[in-house]
Amino acid sequence: MAHNIVMPALEMAQESGKLLAWRKKEGQSVSKGEPLFDIETDKAVVEIESPADGILAGVRAREGDVIPVGQTIAWIVLAGELPPTEATPSGTGRRMTSQPERPSAAATKTSDTPATAGARISPKARRLAREHGIDLTDARGSGPEGELLADDILALVNKSNSSATVTVPASAETMSSIARLMAERTTQSWTSVPHFFVVREIDAGAMKDAREKFGAAIEKNHGARITLTDILIAGTARVLRKHPRMNASWQDRNIRLNHAVNVAIAIAVNDGVVAVVVPGADAKKLGEIAELRSELAERARAGRLRPADIGGATFTISNLGMYKVDAFSAIIIPPQAAILAVGAITDRVVPIDGMPGVRPMMTMTLSSDHRVVDGARAALFLNDLAEALREPEKWLQ
Repeated sequence: MAHNIVMPALEMAQESGKLLAWRKKEGQSVSKGEPLFDIETDKAVVEIESPADGILAGVRAREGDVIPVGQTIAWIVLAGELPPTEATPSGTGRRMTSQPERPSAAATKTSDTPATAGARISPKARRLAREHGIDLTDARGSGPEGELLADDILALVNKSNSSATVTVPASAETMSSIARLMAERTTQSWTSVPHFFVVREIDAGAMKDAREKFGAAIEKNHGARITLTDILIAGTARVLRKHPRMNASWQDRNIRLNHAVNVAIAIAVNDGVVAVVVPGADAKKLGEIAELRSELAERARAGRLRPADIGGATFTISNLGMYKVDAFSAIIIPPQAAILAVGAITDRVVPIDGMPGVRPMMTMTLSSDHRVVDGARAALFLNDLAEALREPEKWLQ
């Protein structure tokens, strides 16, 4: 039985993906679970595995193509079996003869979208064109059969803005699709999510002591060096169990309480920032978290993330302490309700039993969505997290 291979949807708002590389050539055998191709989304470069055993056939997408989510790009067939007649190999003169119906040009034209006649356009691109007043007369996009995608509209917006200003000497930096779409997502979050912030400074001495105490055993048993981020993940996940609203999501104008506690960590990569996920972090031991976090960071920097590595996050931690940042405010990643920003641990003079003393202090800033969380809930969560991090050995045992 033939299995069709489609461009997967790895997140809610994804419209398309860029095919970066095929791991197998047409006609080669492939096993279920074996890497088949790599795609680029607005979050990361992701490795897609084969859904079945068989032979790669009927390939109709080339490396570099931007492909709508759900569109068939190839088939996995049994030996001696041919792919369905509507799908044929690219580069042989044959092509898919039966495509999912697309709205006609007339159907995509709306009263407040200027000059879209003749242009095939995705819903997201149409919305962007309407918002920015972009004239799409004679426009041709980068999608299949010239379909206009969101990236194409953003390029037209940039071109329109640049032509309306005085030209000054400058150099242009080409942005990857990850960087462009990340910019779009953060702008959308900042302008549509009602952020508010609570800040707490804590004594991080106990966290450093715990790292020293448990570090050697964890490295021996799990092959990973424990970091302060690992302790933050473990502590945050356990406190989230006590504060389910902080682990919730805003979806369809309702609050969704997530039963799983899946903590994402923001990691810097060449193209920007990717949030990798530690699923079920509240039930994992510190060594397990350290091992998985190390593997995720390695795959992220190598551009070999898997769909499960970036999906299903319910809360995010962004730690810039390694960059010597004292404190910062992070932008929420919808539909999550909050994100925790963590600064560097620095020695500061603080009162100790009424006398000045020097302690390693760390500042945490919690960004929350006011539709899901009010100020009191956010403050109580941050207070409980601060208490947990002051005495991590109590819950790390």
